[in-house]
Amino acid sequence: MFLYPIKKVHKLIIGSFIGPFILTFFIALFILLMQFLFKYIDDLVGKGLEWYVVLELMAYASSTLVPMALPLAILLSSIMTFGNLGEHYELVALKSSGISLRRIMMPLITIVFFISIGAFFFSNIVMPYANLKMGALMWDVRNQKPSLAIKAGEFYNGIDGYSIRVAEKDEEKNALKNIVIYNHTANNGNMNVLMADSGKMLKSDNDRYLVIELYNGISYEEAGVPGTINNRKQLTRVKFKEHEVKFDLSTFQLNRTDENLFKDHYTMLNLSQLKYYKDSLNERLTRDKAFFNQNYALYTSMNKSFKLDSSVKMIENAKLNTNIIRNFKQEDRTMIYSRAFSTIRNVASYTESAKTDLDNMKEKIRRHEIEEHRKFTLPFACMILFFIGAPLGAIIRKGGLGMPIVISIFFFIFFHILSITGEKMARQDVVPVWQGMWMASFILTPIGIFITRKASSDSALLNLDVYTNFFKKLFGKKSK
Repeated sequence: MFLYPIKKVHKLIIGSFIGPFILTFFIALFILLMQFLFKYIDDLVGKGLEWYVVLELMAYASSTLVPMALPLAILLSSIMTFGNLGEHYELVALKSSGISLRRIMMPLITIVFFISIGAFFFSNIVMPYANLKMGALMWDVRNQKPSLAIKAGEFYNGIDGYSIRVAEKDEEKNALKNIVIYNHTANNGNMNVLMADSGKMLKSDNDRYLVIELYNGISYEEAGVPGTINNRKQLTRVKFKEHEVKFDLSTFQLNRTDENLFKDHYTMLNLSQLKYYKDSLNERLTRDKAFFNQNYALYTSMNKSFKLDSSVKMIENAKLNTNIIRNFKQEDRTMIYSRAFSTIRNVASYTESAKTDLDNMKEKIRRHEIEEHRKFTLPFACMILFFIGAPLGAIIRKGGLGMPIVISIFFFIFFHILSITGEKMARQDVVPVWQGMWMASFILTPIGIFITRKASSDSALLNLDVYTNFFKKLFGKKSK
C-alpha cells in the first residue's frame, strides 16, 4: 500500500529533474563553446575553411567541454528542481506525509550516480579520442594559409614566389584592371615582371589552380649573359595580346596531419595508457638519475693521470698545517688552479643541464598523474555538487532561472577556482598530485554534508526567509 505513492513521487521528482538537467547542460555547453570560438577566432577567420571542417572542430570541442558543463548542469538543475518543489509547497506536503528529504532525494541520487559512472567512462574513453581529433585538427587549421583574397590597390603575397597587384577588381565578373605580377620563384629579385591592362581571374574545376588571363600587356625578363664582362644583364621584353598565368593553390588546401604524431600526449590517453607511459617515464627517470650520479662521480674524482713534479712527493711526506697549495711551485699552482676552475665549470654546467632534464621528466610524470586523477575527480564532483544543489534548492524554495542561477554560479566558480588552484599546485610540485587534484572535493564534501543535514532537519540556520524577516523587523523598529 505504501510503495505505490512512493513510485508516483519518484516519477514526479525524476520528471522535474530531467527537463532542467538537459536544458541547463546544453545551455552551459553552448556558452562554453562560444567562449572556445572567441578564444580561437583568429585561427579560424580568413582561412577559407569548409563548413564541415568547422562543424567537426566544434563537435570535438564540445566533447572536451563536457567536464565543465556536466557538473554545472547537475548543480543548477538540482537547485531548480528542489527549488520548484519547495516554492509550490510540494516538499512540505511530502514531508508532512512522513517522507524524509533523503528519501525524496533517493531517485535523483540514483540517477546522478549513474550519470557519474557515465562521466567516468566518457572521461576515460571519449575524452582522449576527442582531444586527439581536436588537437590534430587545430594544428592543421593553425598552419593553414589564409584564403586567397586579392584586394584592389594592394600587393598580395600569399602565393609563394609571386607578388600580385591590381588597381581595380570586379568581384562579380572576376575582372581585373592594371595588373602587375612579380615572379620571385628564381630568388634573384624583380627580374621577371608581367604587366597588363586588364585580365580575368578563374579557378580550375578542382580548385587546385588559379588561372589569371592577361590582356594587352608586356613581359619583362632580365637574365645574366654568360661570358660577358661585369656580369651584364640581358633584358627581354615581349608584348602580348593574351597571356595565361597559372598558380598552384595546393598550399591553400587543408592538409590533414597524421594523428599518430599526437597520440602519446597525456591528454589523449586513457587510464591503461597513462599507467604504461607513466611507468616508462619513471624507469627512464631512474636510469637518468643513475647516469647522472655516475658521471658526477667521474667529474669530481681525482684524475690519476695528472702528475706534477717532485713537489708532490715532498707534500705527501710533509706534515703541514698551512694551506697545501702554497707548497707547490708557482707554475704548478697555475696549472692546479686552471684545472680546478675548468672542473668546476664543467660540473656546474653538467649539473644544471641534468637538473633541467630531470625536472622536465618529473613534470611529465606529474602531468600523467594529474590526468589519471582527473578521470575520477569528474564523477566525484558530479555527486558532490548534487548534494550541495539539492538541499540548497529545498532551503531557498525558489525555482526558475533567477536565484538558482546566482547560487549555482557562485558555488561552481568556487569549485572551479579550487580545482584550478589545486591542479596548478600539483603541476608545480607544491603539493602531491593526489592532494592538489582532490583539494576541491575535500573542501566541498563537508559543505555538502553540512547543507544536506541542515536541510533534512529543517534547520532555520540556512533559511533565507528567517534572516530577511529579522532584518525587516530590525530596521522597521528603528524607523519608528
